[in-house]
Amino acid sequence: MVKAAVAGIGGRMGSRIAQILGETEGIELAGGVERPGHPVVGRDIGPLAGGPPCGILVADNTDEVFARCHVLIDFTAPEASLHHLEKAAASGKAMVVGTTGFTPAHMERIRELTRKIPCVLAPNMSVGVNVLFKVIRDLTRLLGPAYDVEIVEAHHRFKKDAPSGTALRLAEAVAEVRGRSLQEVGLYERHGVIGERPQEAIGLQTVRGGDVVGEHTVFFLGMGERIEVTHRAHSRDNFARGAVTAAKWVVGKPAGLYSMEDVLGVVG
Repeated sequence: MVKAAVAGIGGRMGSRIAQILGETEGIELAGGVERPGHPVVGRDIGPLAGGPPCGILVADNTDEVFARCHVLIDFTAPEASLHHLEKAAASGKAMVVGTTGFTPAHMERIRELTRKIPCVLAPNMSVGVNVLFKVIRDLTRLLGPAYDVEIVEAHHRFKKDAPSGTALRLAEAVAEVRGRSLQEVGLYERHGVIGERPQEAIGLQTVRGGDVVGEHTVFFLGMGERIEVTHRAHSRDNFARGAVTAAKWVVGKPAGLYSMEDVLGVVG
């Protein structure tokens, strides 16, 4: 039985992951952690997962949870996730990280830490989105450079980073197929007299508002036709189920940085 703990167990994603853990065979909720002062610190994790009290209380540090789990699932914030990875590397425990908004410096440190432990890091853990990454690569190869690519993403008003990690990964997939760097060709804003669109540009546009769980559309715009590929998330449960699947998969794997495409066996 895989024993998993949840970082940010009192949050929107953390609470759903805790409940999905309680419903999934082969894995169980063995701990939860929240920032010091959070209202759920000191509460029993059982009711947070939709079950009866189990005697395990929400901690305000990872030392307690790493002592009783094989893997920590983390959907928190970049600095918090990086701190948890430091602790995981010191403890020899696996991690699943769905946090977005990491800087290049963060990613460099994450690559260093995952030389010691196995970690699944993905901006989006839904099965559909990770299949979408492959579809977008295939379309980019088949359509070629004559088709302009634009990506539009929409999320709830509370999301802190933009563009979303999923939108960035979609754009990176297009850039990789075209042999370019997104840093060179990404176009994130248009305003005023902008002139003709650069052919090599990959546009990324952001919408924020209401309670939108997540929506991504990739446009392939040719002369006389266009193809639109859209993924819409209707609830957070698909992300939570993907994270739990990743947690079951990653325990026992060699140290390294893995993606959800590795977990699902999706070939790019």
